[in-house]
Amino acid sequence: MSRLNQVRAAGRVCGGTARAAVAAVSWNTKLLAAASQHSVDMAAKNYFSHSGSDGSSGGQRITNAGYRWRMWAENIAAGQSSIDQVMQSWLDSPGHCDAIMNATAAEVGVACVRNDADNYKYYWTMEFGAPG
Repeated sequence: MSRLNQVRAAGRVCGGTARAAVAAVSWNTKLLAAASQHSVDMAAKNYFSHSGSDGSSGGQRITNAGYRWRMWAENIAAGQSSIDQVMQSWLDSPGHCDAIMNATAAEVGVACVRNDADNYKYYWTMEFGAPG
């Protein structure tokens, strides 16, 4: 989480749009539960998508984890074997970078699940939220 908050504190250019520095996010165990559930599902079923194997969205997964939100965003990644790699991948993607730099986001949960039998081996989910 320190890498994430360092990026937020420094500001960033996301896809050609300058994004000002924003406040740090804090860890939330309900967002972690939603992120873990999605990474486990992707790794167990060897797929990569924002839609869960049951058709769920990130917002539905967060709600099902008991998080009451007024804002949510989700970043996913697959194949990166380290935090530095996945963060760079997200920062290089305008939409994922925008989610990281969203000033409304106040809390986060991040999970990585490994399955060596799968195509990607590593499945990452980052759930952002602002409590409602």
